[in-house]
Amino acid sequence: MRYAETDAMGVVHHATYPVWFEVARTDLMHHLGLPYRDVEARGYYLMLSGLNVEYRRAARYDDELRIVARLSSVRSRTMTFTYEVLRGDELLATGETRHIGTDQTYRPARLPDDVLSLLQAPGRARLPGT
Repeated sequence: MRYAETDAMGVVHHATYPVWFEVARTDLMHHLGLPYRDVEARGYYLMLSGLNVEYRRAARYDDELRIVARLSSVRSRTMTFTYEVLRGDELLATGETRHIGTDQTYRPARLPDDVLSLLQAPGRARLPGT
């Protein structure tokens, strides 16, 4: 936990969690062999269409946290990632982001079959965090 991510009480600010989700999602995409940069280079975006965070316990300055990211749903144009924020074995927060595949004009677009295959590969859609 970095001091800049906390409020005056030393508690992690609620707006920090979506940033952590993005980092975990980026790491998961790399783990799947599909860096987001490569998706964009092929002319597609994975636009955020929904975000949810459920806060259970406060994370505090200097806590060592782990973010677990999972790809829980993949369809031809949409996908959902889920997240857990943990301090040791203690669950601090859960979250979900929903994304829609678009082309470079931001119109919904079916993702290429090889991209979908990488995203749907059994057993690879989870990154336990660091």
